[in-house]
Amino acid sequence: MSDLSKITCIEDLRQVAQRRVPRMFYDYADTGSWTACTYRANEADFAPIQFRQRVAINMEGRSLATTMVGEPVSMPVAIAPTGLTGMQHADGEILAARAAREAGVPFTLSTMSICSIEDVAQHAGPGFWFQLYVMRDKAFVESLIDRAKAAGCGALVLTLDLQMLGQRHKDIKNGLSTPPKPTLTNLINLATKPRWCLGMLGTRRRQFGNIVGHVKNVDDMSSLGAWTAQQFDPRLSWDDVAWIKQRWGGKLILKGIMEPVDARLAVNSGADALIVSNHGGRQLDGAPSTIRVLPSIVDAVGRDIEVHIDSGIRSGQDVLKAWALGARGTYIGRSFLYGLGAFGQAGVAKALKIIRNELDISMAFCGHTQLQNVTKDILVPGTYPLPFLD
Repeated sequence: MSDLSKITCIEDLRQVAQRRVPRMFYDYADTGSWTACTYRANEADFAPIQFRQRVAINMEGRSLATTMVGEPVSMPVAIAPTGLTGMQHADGEILAARAAREAGVPFTLSTMSICSIEDVAQHAGPGFWFQLYVMRDKAFVESLIDRAKAAGCGALVLTLDLQMLGQRHKDIKNGLSTPPKPTLTNLINLATKPRWCLGMLGTRRRQFGNIVGHVKNVDDMSSLGAWTAQQFDPRLSWDDVAWIKQRWGGKLILKGIMEPVDARLAVNSGADALIVSNHGGRQLDGAPSTIRVLPSIVDAVGRDIEVHIDSGIRSGQDVLKAWALGARGTYIGRSFLYGLGAFGQAGVAKALKIIRNELDISMAFCGHTQLQNVTKDILVPGTYPLPFLD
């Protein structure tokens, strides 16, 4: 299906992206670690949650508007930080940021992006956020924070669950690299992706823009690979969170919370929000889905911190279910990447439009016109997860 007007759901976008994006980069986005059990559960565990339909209620004047960490958003959806976005489509981070700006939702740039903070800042809207990985090179971390400040980023999203890489079998088998190594297998695959190749020929952005040229002795892909392999810091602690919060000085969102005890520590850190996240099932395989643990996190923190969620969101109905269970923000990663890989900026805009439409219509069928008034009362008891019992 290559006609954008015939695309009706995120799955349609995924199928087009699978045809158009080189295998190693499509697999990088569309896979989990080890057996991919958690990756599959993230999406599957939304399905059993059922809505309660209401009738004969005035459905005019609907609004999905809300705020995320105090910033106005057109709906409680943000584009998640995803590494190598600019390898799904040439200049991918820039295109996605433009689409997010037009849709009135935040765009979060990954540390491991292809386009740099400075490049994206020229195209992003007011909801431009930056996601930070903690590296051993603290001077580099400080420079990233300072660059994000200078670029006008409204929030810093600190990822806590990547002190080391989960084993992603497809990436190992595909020999993932940026840009792709010119092996026979890769060249044969690239020959079937002419649209992608032409796009890459037309851009200068083919390396990790936030790193290359900003780290001493890292000026090409070989030196970058050696540096990156040594840099993720397994010593990351809550002391680092305090240091980063002080250095940043702005709104701080902590990503990777899956346990109530860590949620309480996030509250104690003074962060503005936390993201219930298992890294899209790309780190600890065998962990529960995020929607499964969301009620436990909400129960643990009450209103002491804003709770967001990512991983597995493929529709506006998923957004509505998460909102009903207490999330005040959701993030889409693969859903926007499928659109980007399939149709570029227009594909990201289509993904956001699909999610908005599904969220809007489903909310109305549940008897509400204002998202702010929606609670778990719209869900059928017994179909949604409850807080864990310790």
